[in-house]
Amino acid sequence: MAKPVIQVENLSKAYQIGQIGSRTLSKDIDRFWQTKILGKEDPFLKIGETNDRSTKGGSNIVWSLKDINFEVHQGDAVGIIGKNGAGKSTLLKLLSRVTGPTTGAIKVKGRIASLLEVGTGFHPELSGRENIYLNGAILGMRKKEITRKLDEIIDFSGVERYVDTPVKRYSSGMYVRLAFAVAAHLESEILIVDEVLAVGDAEFQKKCLGKMGDISRGEGRTVLFVSHNMAAVQNLCTKGIVLNNGQVLYDGFADKSIQEYLKNSANVQSLKDYKQRSGSGIIKVSNATIYGANRSLEPQVGQPFHIEFELDNPTKLDTSRFRFDLKIDDNLGQRLVWMSDYMFDKPIVKDFTKVVFKMDRLNLNQGGYYISTDIYADHKRADWLQNAIYFEVIDGDFYGSGKNVPVEESKLCLDFDVNFYNQY
Repeated sequence: MAKPVIQVENLSKAYQIGQIGSRTLSKDIDRFWQTKILGKEDPFLKIGETNDRSTKGGSNIVWSLKDINFEVHQGDAVGIIGKNGAGKSTLLKLLSRVTGPTTGAIKVKGRIASLLEVGTGFHPELSGRENIYLNGAILGMRKKEITRKLDEIIDFSGVERYVDTPVKRYSSGMYVRLAFAVAAHLESEILIVDEVLAVGDAEFQKKCLGKMGDISRGEGRTVLFVSHNMAAVQNLCTKGIVLNNGQVLYDGFADKSIQEYLKNSANVQSLKDYKQRSGSGIIKVSNATIYGANRSLEPQVGQPFHIEFELDNPTKLDTSRFRFDLKIDDNLGQRLVWMSDYMFDKPIVKDFTKVVFKMDRLNLNQGGYYISTDIYADHKRADWLQNAIYFEVIDGDFYGSGKNVPVEESKLCLDFDVNFYNQY
């Protein structure tokens, strides 16, 4: 088994929000005396709260990361995923030694090349060529080693025409191109890349992902990659770490980590109070129930399938003033299904509180999926929920394999009624 090149032990990082400084000099000295000399617990950190950006806390001390533990082995390609504010960028900054931990330890074997933000490690007054040498020197490389790699770096970046121009005149895309080329080609054992690649165009992103794959699989170097592109994480990474509110939610295989991330992002039980939504709220989804042929059966390939939505309809809208759109994506964020009551001759029902989408035979393969809903009332958005509902489909027998199912084989139905189940 490969040896660990990164060991993270009880790593935590606390920030004080709302102010630049934490205390006076005398209080800093007192804190040092209490914690470092006397070995007592740090009183500054006792009042810290979990990093949940969606709630208003009672303390101005926030744990961006709290008690993080994991290992990364040589040759691993690790995807670090999580919602905005989960602590991903903070973790990469700690690993890159841009900032120090509040508590805990990081043990690293090998040189680290990191690409955290546009322009990180570049001096704006120096040319692209000079910055290549500067970055190499920071990594501890000799001038001859950098010169040997120089042509390859410039060619990969695609900015040859401007390589002798000060980088302060580069666009953000050119910055990222050169910065990634430098980080990927200089001889570091560990490459850390934040989601800055999103600044580049599609062709360059594909080129970067291919290079990171070569680094990991071909050269045996270690890659840590933060991205919200689940397809990129699945294609590149062998391992995944899911962060949630500054804590490790899952550490394991990449495919499983994507499922855990999406499952955690979607909360079926609390849609009534779900905060990450937009719209007027004149009518909104309060609950969702997903099941197979009946309410006691799980969704299964080739079997009947139901998605039942309960709605808050306080103004007693009728269906003629209402449109309900439903989208189903796979674990990689690829759109598979779009359904809408706009496709049907729906009955005029007043004061309805329930919508049910039904399929006679489910033509989705085994795996995890998530649902987005979009409701319009009188041609204005009333309630929009993105990826708020997660469900899993179990394997089944459809045409002997359960795969490659043509859409026309499934009949889609829609029901509106206050007392839908009384009809059946």
